[in-house]
Amino acid sequence: MKRHTSPTHHFLFVLFVLYAFTGRAQDKEQKRSFSLQEAIDYALGHNQNYLNAEIDVKAAEYKNKEYTGIGFPQINGSADVKDYLSIPTSLIPGEFFGGQPGSFIPVKFGTKFNATMGISVSQIIFNSDYIVGLEAAKEFMVLSQKNVKRSKVETYADITKAYYGVILTKERLKVIDANIERYKKSFEDTKAMNAVGLTEKLDVDRLELAYNKLIAEKEKNFRGVGYTETLLKFQMGYDLEKEIVLTDEIKEDMLVDIDQLSQSKIIYEARPDYSILQSQLNINNLELKRNRYQYLPSLNAYGSMQYQAQRTTFDIFNIDKPWFNIALIGASLNVPIFNGGQKYYRIQQSKLNVQKTNNQLTFLRSKIDVDVESNIILYKNALISLETQRKNKELAKSIFEASQVKYTAGVGSNLELVYAQAEYREAEINFLNAVYDLILAKTDYLKATGTLVK
Repeated sequence: MKRHTSPTHHFLFVLFVLYAFTGRAQDKEQKRSFSLQEAIDYALGHNQNYLNAEIDVKAAEYKNKEYTGIGFPQINGSADVKDYLSIPTSLIPGEFFGGQPGSFIPVKFGTKFNATMGISVSQIIFNSDYIVGLEAAKEFMVLSQKNVKRSKVETYADITKAYYGVILTKERLKVIDANIERYKKSFEDTKAMNAVGLTEKLDVDRLELAYNKLIAEKEKNFRGVGYTETLLKFQMGYDLEKEIVLTDEIKEDMLVDIDQLSQSKIIYEARPDYSILQSQLNINNLELKRNRYQYLPSLNAYGSMQYQAQRTTFDIFNIDKPWFNIALIGASLNVPIFNGGQKYYRIQQSKLNVQKTNNQLTFLRSKIDVDVESNIILYKNALISLETQRKNKELAKSIFEASQVKYTAGVGSNLELVYAQAEYREAEINFLNAVYDLILAKTDYLKATGTLVK
């Protein structure tokens, strides 16, 4: 018997397919996978602090162009129309017209309507402020670019630490889960043995207590995973509501000896903070130069052309009536002579600022030396700690396995097994913590030497 499918069934089937497809697409949108480098690249495109640093570079570039424009000819047009409600009065000596000496005759000159249109041009020929200002504008642009690199280094360090923080927290959770399974099995086996009178109730209670503690610890670490992921998303500029998947793992080749990292000589300029301070020194030197140049004269050229119309009636735009032109060119020279010593004292202040910045550079070089040396020590200590915790983990595992065999054979105590399990779990957690500490130490060392970002 042939079954006929109704149009309604076809329609529902299409809706189901569309819903399933849309759901998968939405899931894909809600979840993204990131390697460490991909997470850093994403942060460089979405972290607000880094984006603002890049905006500052563009703003400095526009500011530089704005200041450069001061040196180009400045051209302005003007138009002015006047309607004299009362024509201005001038006084002419009365004796010009046969009057008494000392007397004046009021006379009104001009017309009711006046119009003036013109164009003026000015050009800097020599101005010390402008010359030094051009150099300063370029240095400010360099400074903003260095601020971008500093922000980039901070982003690299923050993302690296947060990224591996998430991975280590998840690894700790895996360790706890594995221990829960072991405790659960031991608890169930001991409970069964107690039921037939082979163990005491106290052994069961001890295992149950240890098991419950592990469950509580798992909940705590589970919340820790959520916090570390939220911190990573925040630093990346990633949507906090969306799921994130990390694809990188901690590998042995990441944990290299410090001697492989510290072969080259320290390059102070590689540190963004040092490089920024050098730019500040350049700016202070330019300020000193500008103040010294204040004793130089300034020279400007100018010219203008105007057309003027005078009417008794408002027919300004009547082309049949004349417009009278005025044209001129000129130059102005300003020579500073005396200003009460203001320039001298500005120069002294600028010298002190230069001296102060040089002192800061000297101090920062010493600080960088100390930072690098201390981070080398911290890294070596972290390496030693890692190797110690690795051995402890292997030893704790061996002790736990031996205790388990003894307990199963009936020659070991329940208390001994519980302690061995606890020590093994603690050794595994300590090893993971040591791995993370080593990653932090390596990141801080690279940051201290200015080699974190290529």
